[in-house]
Amino acid sequence: MKELEIAKRAALEAGRLLLSYMGELINIQYKGVRDPVSEADKASEALIASIIREELPDHGFLAEEKTQWEGRGRWIVDPLDGTVNFAHGYPSFSVSIAYELEGRMTVGVVYDPCRDEMFSAAEGMGTKLNEKPIKVSETSELIRSLLVTGFPYDIDQRPEQVLPLFNRFVLAAQGVRRDGSAALDLCYLAAGRFDGYWERGLKPWDTAAGMLILKEAGGTVTNFEGADYNPFMDEILASNGKVHGEMQKIIKAES
Repeated sequence: MKELEIAKRAALEAGRLLLSYMGELINIQYKGVRDPVSEADKASEALIASIIREELPDHGFLAEEKTQWEGRGRWIVDPLDGTVNFAHGYPSFSVSIAYELEGRMTVGVVYDPCRDEMFSAAEGMGTKLNEKPIKVSETSELIRSLLVTGFPYDIDQRPEQVLPLFNRFVLAAQGVRRDGSAALDLCYLAAGRFDGYWERGLKPWDTAAGMLILKEAGGTVTNFEGADYNPFMDEILASNGKVHGEMQKIIKAES
């Protein structure tokens, strides 16, 4: 599939570019108190945009750092998911590239350059990690589950929407992690490393690729109410499917 191969190439090249910035003094600016953007973000986005423009000039494009144009379908791109981690030299960040056509995610690629792990999926074709098929875990009890979440950049403005729910999941699950890259969180769920994930305050480029990667690996993705998820929603609940109901009960009890 042409779009899938182009997405993988763009993610790989962008990931290598990001690694070239590691350890260097980079210019960090802030879109909000806790929401940084670096020259690495912008360089990665420019590289991905140039590849898409060259290979698929009639396609649309939407990316985190404001590169955008209209066309056939829409590429939804996060050139550096996990900028806070990246800026601190913490090796948990990724490049996320999805292609949406007629309202459906048809291609999703997330590349972790630190571990050289390429997660990829195309609609109806399953999910692969470095070209080997993967699937979600078989864990069926929340108390035996390892969960993951993230906090919004504006947590100081709405802690009551975040911290009580976090506390409830900490008490209900075997463990909870917060790694700082929503795209990787979904991919790790797809690979069976996590069993469930929830988060509020996301943007479409955070989850567009990861949601397809998880679905094609056999996972379940909804909003907190259980409705079908799309990446333009503010909240996500994702799981291996087997602990989804228990996670929803925790969320409903919190509200």
